[in-house]
Amino acid sequence: MTRSRSTKALLLAASAALLPGATAVSVAPAASPTASPTALPAALAAPEAGPQALPPASRLPGFAADLAQQPVILGPSAWGAMTQAAAWDRISRVPQPQLQQARWDYARSLVGAERGAEAFGVLEVMVQDDPDLAMVDSYRLARGAALTLLGRNADAVAALSSSGLAVNPEACAWRLRALAASHLAEQALGQVACARPALRAARPKPFVLAAALSAVEGGQPDKAMEWLQPMPDSDPAANLLRGRAQLLQGHGDEARLRFARVAHSGTMEQRTDAQLSEIEARVAAHTIGMNDALRQLEALRYGWRGDAIEQRALRLTYRLQDARGDIAGALESGAALLRGFGLEGQDATILPALRAKLTAALDPSRNLPLDQAAGLYWDYRDLAPGGAEGDLLSSRLAERLQAAGLYERAADLLDYQLFVRAGDLARGPLSGRVASLYILAGRPDKALEALRKSEDPSFPDAMIGERDRVEAVALSQIGRIDEALAVLDTVPGSTPLQAEILWKHRDWQRYADKSASSLPPPRALDQVGQAVVLRHAISLAMLGHEDALTALHARYAGAFNGLPTAPVFEMLTSHPMGADAGALGRAMAALPSASPAGDLADLIDRAPDVAPVPTKQAKH
Repeated sequence: MTRSRSTKALLLAASAALLPGATAVSVAPAASPTASPTALPAALAAPEAGPQALPPASRLPGFAADLAQQPVILGPSAWGAMTQAAAWDRISRVPQPQLQQARWDYARSLVGAERGAEAFGVLEVMVQDDPDLAMVDSYRLARGAALTLLGRNADAVAALSSSGLAVNPEACAWRLRALAASHLAEQALGQVACARPALRAARPKPFVLAAALSAVEGGQPDKAMEWLQPMPDSDPAANLLRGRAQLLQGHGDEARLRFARVAHSGTMEQRTDAQLSEIEARVAAHTIGMNDALRQLEALRYGWRGDAIEQRALRLTYRLQDARGDIAGALESGAALLRGFGLEGQDATILPALRAKLTAALDPSRNLPLDQAAGLYWDYRDLAPGGAEGDLLSSRLAERLQAAGLYERAADLLDYQLFVRAGDLARGPLSGRVASLYILAGRPDKALEALRKSEDPSFPDAMIGERDRVEAVALSQIGRIDEALAVLDTVPGSTPLQAEILWKHRDWQRYADKSASSLPPPRALDQVGQAVVLRHAISLAMLGHEDALTALHARYAGAFNGLPTAPVFEMLTSHPMGADAGALGRAMAALPSASPAGDLADLIDRAPDVAPVPTKQAKH
């Protein structure tokens, strides 16, 4: 019982000393079972009453300079060895000025024992109490080693890349290990000469495997076999690399035997790696058909995801599908490789090839059915070429979708182009096209969203005006007529569009007022001119403005003489009070199909009709 209490107190005190700004706490000897309970030290005792504020975190400056003066870590012997009990006992009892040194010794022993997480935690506490430690090479080396053990390889290489560690053999050994784990074989092999003095001593197996892996992936199988020579012949990790090296040496039968041995004794990861390596060997030796190889690769990827093994499997899958001309399959595996692992190093040439395949697949001359073309582009839109080539690709497909009446699909396609790929200048006209397509699809809400998300005050005035016109149409379709008209108030030449919106919504009074200013000259009238005059006449008739209709007849009777619409004009204007609701309905049906709204006519026509037509109200 006494021993148990002593151990608990020791652990508690040591834990407190590992907190930033901690002060070492001495542990009193345990009392005998018959003695009265011993009071806890003041630093650990519970407060008597009332809330107590935590003391401000204090730093322990000065150790950075001490550490910089200590011998530099050059080999594995510098990490030291210390039992956890001894380390915690020392940390719990050491005076405050020596606390950082005790922590440092403990962190070094944890690195030597390959306990990266614990080492990193102690090192983080140390630098919080003395930020200057981050400038000391020995500290950076220990931190880089801990990060390597944690698998944070990019951070590890960054920590190990200070000028003071450039030719440090121990730093080179840890950089070699981190780079090999990142499958950066060329860079890892560049560390071998520098790291060799640190690797001559007995090191944990991962260092040897890292050097051998870099040699295999760097195309140096003889060097790999040299590194692996001291390792036991039955070691599955070593046999996996021996098999891969033997493949590169052209010893396929020996390699397959190595892989079979790994399949019997290795971990799941090692067995999967061996299985993939054998597929790679058989493909290289042309002893397996493409279809069989692809089936085996698909089965392997079904059960294994997310690391270098899947990356190699995807790379081989892409090569096989590309070799047999399977564009869809090559796009699928290439896209998975890009999205999961990036296309760098030996894979850097795949992205241009994927873009070329997508462009070729969507070429109009291939006559690919529209549903397949749209699906192919949407699935691999992140592979589309950039710049003008990519714009042309998406624009052609959007035009096909629009021609087929698939307006929302076309809008979604261009919406992705608008917000993900288009440059600033292209967004102005493209946003108007996207919004127009959404309006044609009956989705004015999405049209407004696209316009507002792409708003940019730097657009030219003409471009802003075109966007405002489309926005006004969208607003009118959701019943916000006054807002639509307000948007158009500052757009030059928008009176016909304002009148068209009012006509569509049967707002006769405001339409009559607005259209009066845009009536054409009383001479040869084209289809649009006839429509403007007749619509104005209908609005006046709806309002019962007999005098205005008489004046309209006097002004345009000659211009309508001989036109197919002359009877309608005569009926509306020569005897305005004789036209009943049925006659007005027939007049509206006889109007020319030409719209004064021009290229926006189709958008306005998508708005729901407003019915019924009201009767005449008053005589003026």
